[in-house]
Amino acid sequence: MRCEDHSARVLIRTDQPRDRDPIGTIRFDPSQLRYRWVMLAGLWLAYASFGLVSGGIPPLVGVISGDLNLSRSAMGSVLGAWPLIYVAMAIPAGALIDRFGLRRSLAVGVLLIGLSGLLRAVAVNYGTMFLAVAVFGLGGPFVSVGAPKFIAVWFPKSGRGSAMGAYMTASNVGRIVALATANTVFMPLYDSNWRLTLVTYAGFAFVSAAVWWVLARDPEEHGSAGSTPTNSFAASLRVFPSLLRGRVVRIVLALSVGSFLFNHGFSNWLPEILRDRGMTPSEAGLWATLPIVIGVGATLIIPHVATPKRRIPMLVGTLLLAGVSALLVGTTSGLPLTLGLLLQGAAGRGVQPIIMLVLMDAPQIGAEHMGAAGGLYFTAGEVGGVLGPLLLGVAADITGGFVGGLIMLTGLTFVLALVAIALGVAVRNVPRDSS
Repeated sequence: MRCEDHSARVLIRTDQPRDRDPIGTIRFDPSQLRYRWVMLAGLWLAYASFGLVSGGIPPLVGVISGDLNLSRSAMGSVLGAWPLIYVAMAIPAGALIDRFGLRRSLAVGVLLIGLSGLLRAVAVNYGTMFLAVAVFGLGGPFVSVGAPKFIAVWFPKSGRGSAMGAYMTASNVGRIVALATANTVFMPLYDSNWRLTLVTYAGFAFVSAAVWWVLARDPEEHGSAGSTPTNSFAASLRVFPSLLRGRVVRIVLALSVGSFLFNHGFSNWLPEILRDRGMTPSEAGLWATLPIVIGVGATLIIPHVATPKRRIPMLVGTLLLAGVSALLVGTTSGLPLTLGLLLQGAAGRGVQPIIMLVLMDAPQIGAEHMGAAGGLYFTAGEVGGVLGPLLLGVAADITGGFVGGLIMLTGLTFVLALVAIALGVAVRNVPRDSS
């Protein structure tokens, strides 16, 4: 990496052979290079609010369903409401992030997440709860698409794995807090009032939006990195067809659909699955935090060790272990059940960072188009995010339990492992001079 004086700024070259990036050059003031870690802390809070608000309903499924008279199928559709809207919003969100910059886009996203939390607290029936959860789908894409865009713009390739691992712990921590506090802290504190519990989680999101707004900066000058408003919204949208022509991108999108279906279905229903196995609501909430706690460690470690040569074997292995975890949770008890929860945390939550690193390093992506590519990734993924909770809820209503649905998820992961092998072939066949 070479530095040269240029109008009191440092010219950061990112086109060296060892750490080449298709974005060309980015100009940062030296203090901005240090300040990226402060911004990463603000991003972490924003993403934690994403996990906290989205994870607020699962530990309260029983009491909310009873209060609003919802069947498991109806609650499954509620849990899938925000991914449904997310599917339509992710691509425009990616283009808007590329157009208007990270600071404004993420602030709006977290405010919408907080609004979704407030609306859930005042829902009175299926329709109002569905709409309240759906609002999350308007704000969520700005956070989950904007986060990898931030990493691609502010960090060189050699540092992206560690930075990504750090921010991806945030959503898991948010879900841990929701699961661990809903039935053990806030419900007793608020005299079993689930509405005040959800208001508390929404308040955290509003505070996180304010912190991000105060801390965040956009680079003053950055060539074509796309994190400040330089292109029209229409021009930002025109990049999507060219991205879809890449075989690596298309296979990554297929993997995202399946992996999101697995994770959304499993994680949203896990407290209720454990209750169905005989646990109390408090016990189920605490045990459901186990895979998320392990997932925090996995998302810290896996991106760091998933070098380009290791990524495909690690992806295949994590997918297969995730399938085993669903089978163990659905059919065993005692120590094997605990092992299933541990595997779900390590493997099930370790898939996404590997897939995201493959996408980020695809030849036609780079920092310039990471907003658009992230929009495609999460659009495809949230199709699975809609189907996962819905399919498990319908299967539970039909069969009277969750075993059939979990066996279905196990079969899905074996198919995804074959798709991951095909991804490895596609990556190896990318011409060297295009990377």
